[in-house]
Amino acid sequence: MKTNKYRLKNFSISFLAIVLGMMGFSLAFQKTEESFLQTNNLYYYPLIFTWLLFLLVVFFYILKIVKFPEEFKKEFLHPIKINFFPILAKIFLLLSVIYLAINMDISRYFWYIGAGLQLFFSFLILSIWIRGKNMDWKFLNPAWFIPIVGNVIVPIAGVAHGYTEISYFFFSIGLVMWLALFVVVFNRIIFHHPIPDKLLPTFFILFAPPAIAFIAYIKLSSSFDVFARVLYYISMFLFVLIILQFKMFLKIKFYLSWWAYSFPLAAVTIASLLFFHVSGIEFFKYVSILLFLFLNLVIFYLLYRTVKAIVNAEICVEED
Repeated sequence: MKTNKYRLKNFSISFLAIVLGMMGFSLAFQKTEESFLQTNNLYYYPLIFTWLLFLLVVFFYILKIVKFPEEFKKEFLHPIKINFFPILAKIFLLLSVIYLAINMDISRYFWYIGAGLQLFFSFLILSIWIRGKNMDWKFLNPAWFIPIVGNVIVPIAGVAHGYTEISYFFFSIGLVMWLALFVVVFNRIIFHHPIPDKLLPTFFILFAPPAIAFIAYIKLSSSFDVFARVLYYISMFLFVLIILQFKMFLKIKFYLSWWAYSFPLAAVTIASLLFFHVSGIEFFKYVSILLFLFLNLVIFYLLYRTVKAIVNAEICVEED
């Protein structure tokens, strides 16, 4: 019993990254199925699994808040871990996109929740950054994109629900803040001490913002123009650049941060699918299929390693 309480005490908000990765996978599955697979709603299976996982993670985290409020407070005030709380907004925003093809009313409610949470966390975390308490270069890493990137997800379903101006508002925040943070994060990567092994998987987050921005821009403008191409191609360049650093990722042991591999891969897969549809260039059909297959391999391996780590009591333990 003591062991269970101890593990609950160390139940991390970063478990939401698993839900986000699975939600991204469900959306990529949905879009790939619509485009290429002669099947009928197979994406329901990963979606249902993700829903169950989401409810489980929320249940245990609420239980942690009730039983260990000081641990929750410590995690919320942590300069790195606080960036994982806005994942909750992204989960609802992705649900709003997935449910566009299932039920528009449900999608709209998810969008309201997701957009509201995203705005709240944007103001909250930017305010914390501006005040500068407990902030240091050593804490800066690509996970800092998480609180801001969600803003560019908002237009993907927002336009479909008729909230065009609100969608432009969120898109503007996400795009400009991404550019500012990109410069700061790259400066930290190149000119300061190496990022700890535990946070190396967050490098994958680097190519997610322009991929999502590309999708949002197409939805907002209905235009496949120069700017759309710039967003997609910078995402693909960063994707290849990060993949070429594979030796760096092979050396690290398993952490929950490995789930940072999942959602960016889902984002670039969906962006490639959309690029194929709007450009009509056959090459990108095969790019999107290969990315989807790669995403499947990564997701199943991450699930395997996570279950193994839970069984072996390697996670939900006191951190160094």
